[in-house]
Amino acid sequence: MPPLSMSEIIRQMDECTAFLRARLPFIPALLIQLGTGLGGLARQAQVSLTLPFSEIPHFPVTTVGSHQGNLLIGHLHNIPVAILQGRSHCYEGYTAREVALPVRALSLLGARTLIITNAAGGLNPEFAAGSIMIVNDHLNFLGDNPLRGPNIEAWGPRFPDFSLPYSPRLIALARECARSCAVPDVVVGAYACIPGPSLETPAETRWLRSCGADAVGMSSLPEIIVARHAGLETLALSVIANVNNPEAMQPILLDQIIAAAAAASVQLERLLMEIIQRLSHEH
Repeated sequence: MPPLSMSEIIRQMDECTAFLRARLPFIPALLIQLGTGLGGLARQAQVSLTLPFSEIPHFPVTTVGSHQGNLLIGHLHNIPVAILQGRSHCYEGYTAREVALPVRALSLLGARTLIITNAAGGLNPEFAAGSIMIVNDHLNFLGDNPLRGPNIEAWGPRFPDFSLPYSPRLIALARECARSCAVPDVVVGAYACIPGPSLETPAETRWLRSCGADAVGMSSLPEIIVARHAGLETLALSVIANVNNPEAMQPILLDQIIAAAAAASVQLERLLMEIIQRLSHEH
């Protein structure tokens, strides 16, 4: 399918943002996207509005059972937030631009900070299952980029700089919060994104390690690229669901990944709430 024309991209975004603007009780400053098995943070929020993705014009609808597919508008520690409870993926048949549309829409409505979470496979042999990785860099092996096609200059530059894709300030804050609230096994590393849905072979695992990746997953980069293009300060956190040893590979089952992410979700929620509480002092 050829890339959409500029007029079609703008039309879809205008319809999406007009729909949201008419319904949102306030403009969220912070956007949070929750990944596989990590949707529980929504219980901590004071939710004012719930919109299923299927009701929002042009929002991609998730077909993955572990992603609930709702946009929640509310407050966390008095910060006005939008929570994307789940996401879509390129392996579901969407383009990277379509996957990133919710982040683009909310950035145009006024969100200025993105916190994104996912479940990933560990590649660094020093990592352990259940660790939380603060992402400090990434490798995009999707074969697609949400900025392909016409660039709308009002949304961001044609060639955005990615020398600092993740906010050093938010990385430092996350590390400090992990120490202060005693969240164990918090590590820092680079995240590689592959198309999926097939999981990595032993040879692919060796290659990804040699490329400098500490963890691998099938999501998040389209949203992160669009967030940075739009000027959002961005933090990404990956729950390490398992650690891949290419010399003794074991079968990796989605149910196991979901279960591992759910088991680590208590620690992740504690860390996120501490980060958000610190951010609330800035609002």
